[in-house]
Amino acid sequence: MRKYLTYDDVNIIPKYSEVKSREDIDLSTRFTKNTTMSMPIVSSPMDTVTEYKMASEMLDRGGVGVIHRFQSIEKQSEQMKRVWKQWDSWYNIGNPNKDRTDHNRIFDEWYKGIRHWNSPPTKTDYEDLHELLWFADEAEKDEKYWSKRPLCAAVGVKGDYLERAEELVLNGCNVLLIDVAHGHHKNVGEAIEKIKSRISNIEVVAGNIATRDGATFLCEKGADAIRVGIGNGSLCETRIRTGVGLPQVTALIDVCSVADNWDIPVIADGGIRNVGDVAKGIGFGADSIMVGSLLSGTKESPGQIEKQGEWPNEKLFKKYRGSASRDSKGNDKNVEGNHKVIPYKGKVNRILSDIEDGIKSSCSYVGASNLEEYRSLVEFVEVTNAGQVEAKPHLLN
Repeated sequence: MRKYLTYDDVNIIPKYSEVKSREDIDLSTRFTKNTTMSMPIVSSPMDTVTEYKMASEMLDRGGVGVIHRFQSIEKQSEQMKRVWKQWDSWYNIGNPNKDRTDHNRIFDEWYKGIRHWNSPPTKTDYEDLHELLWFADEAEKDEKYWSKRPLCAAVGVKGDYLERAEELVLNGCNVLLIDVAHGHHKNVGEAIEKIKSRISNIEVVAGNIATRDGATFLCEKGADAIRVGIGNGSLCETRIRTGVGLPQVTALIDVCSVADNWDIPVIADGGIRNVGDVAKGIGFGADSIMVGSLLSGTKESPGQIEKQGEWPNEKLFKKYRGSASRDSKGNDKNVEGNHKVIPYKGKVNRILSDIEDGIKSSCSYVGASNLEEYRSLVEFVEVTNAGQVEAKPHLLN
C-alpha cells in the first residue's frame, strides 16, 4: 500500500543560501489563472472567519479574503460592495490612468478626513497616511497590481446560487469560489459551466478535492483554481464520521501533478497548525494557502467578543465553528464539524505578519528569493515519531 503523508511527517532540508535579506524575498503568487496576490494567504469562507472586515484586511496585506455564503444574498452582496469600495478608493488614489496623484494631494485628502480636529494626529492616523502613500506608489509602479487583484466571495451549487453569483459580481466580485465539501461531484461541474456561461469574464475557484481524478475533472470543467483538502480542518469531523479523506501532503502532490499540466493554480485548504505548515504546503506545490483557525478569534473575524470572569482576571473569547458543525447548521443533519470558544487574539495584522515572516525565513533557508524559486529548490525529508517530537519546543511538551 502506498504511504500517505501529512505536514507533520516531513521537514524541509536547509540548503546553501545567498539571500542577503529576508525583506527582499518576493511572496507574490497567483490566486487564479488571471488574478495575483502579493502574499500567498487566503482566509477561509467560514462564518466565523471572513466577512468584510477580514476581507478588507486581507486585501490590504496583499492576500485574499473569501466572504462566506452562510447569509442572505443581500447581506453578502453588501459586504462585497464594502470591500470593493475600499479597493476602488485605493485604486483611484494612485491609478496612473486617472489624475496623476502626487503625495501633496494625498496628504491634503488625508488631513481633511482626520476627526481629531482639536488634537494632533494620532499614531494610527499616521499609519493610515503611510498606507495611502504606499498604495499610490505601488499603483504608479504597476497598474497590474490593481487590475488583477482578486475580490472573492463564496457560493454553493444548489438553490439560488446563480442569482447569488450575479448579485455578487454586480457588487464588485471578480472571483467566485464554489464552497462545497466534495468538489469531485456532478453538481460542482455543472455549477462551473452554468456560472461561466451566465456571467462573462468571471473566474471560478472549485473544490474541495484530494485526488488526481478530482483535479482532472475540475480542470476539464473550466475551473480557474483548485482548492485541495478533505477532512483536515481543525474542527472538521469528516474522517471521524465518514472515514473519508486523504493526508494533505499526498493530496497536494497528486493534485499539483495534474494542475501543473493545465496551468491551474492550487489552493491548499486545511491541516495548517502553524506557520511552518504554510511553508511546507507551498513547497509541495500550492500557489496559496487557505487558513481558518489561525485567523479566527481576531478583531476582524465575525462574531461578538465574549467575556469570562471579572477584572482584573477577565478573559476574552470568540466563537469559532466549522461550516458543517451542528452550531452552524442549526440541526443534527449531516454534521461533519464542531465548534469551540477560543481566546481573543486581537488584530489579525500581527498574525499575518508572523505568517509572512515565517514563509520568508523558509525561503532564506533554501536560498530562494521568490516562491517560484522556492518550489523548485525545496526538498523534504520524512521524519520519525521521535523527529516529530524533537521538532516542537521541548520545554512546552
